[in-house]
Amino acid sequence: MKGCTHIYCGDGKGKTTAAMGLAIRAAGNDQKVFIIQFLKGGPTGELKILLSQPNITILRGKPNTPFTWNMTEEQKKEVTAYQTQQLKQAILHAQNSQCDLLILDEIIASYTLGLMDKDMLKVFILNKPEALELVLTGRDPADYMIEAADYVTEMKKIKHPFDAGIPARLGVEW
Repeated sequence: MKGCTHIYCGDGKGKTTAAMGLAIRAAGNDQKVFIIQFLKGGPTGELKILLSQPNITILRGKPNTPFTWNMTEEQKKEVTAYQTQQLKQAILHAQNSQCDLLILDEIIASYTLGLMDKDMLKVFILNKPEALELVLTGRDPADYMIEAADYVTEMKKIKHPFDAGIPARLGVEW
């Protein structure tokens, strides 16, 4: 079976949620799922469920990493090295058929911010294993990503509680 490339992008809520829903569906059908969350190291509710599933492996960003606009140049270098190493691990898993579904959550933001090896990602996306189902999430995907994708879903924010001063809520946003 040919694997497809999915992109969940846009400024609306639901990009990661859609990717995690696909992870649950794949794992429920005895497929091996490998998830890497770039730029995310804090606790989230979905992790408790996903980590309890035998077919799902998750790698995350470093805990307590500040938002990029608060990072020093040294912190940016550390994050870039860490995330490039995570990307290498994902590529090895995919190339060695250790996963059926590979989710690179917030890879698009990491790419846009230059916090990982951009060339490595591009080569991988354009040459992914044929049977691999690949998911990329984040805002503003590069043109080549959109061209390579089979599915592109844009989450568009019409209205969000954050705009009214309501902070992210446990069980809903994280």
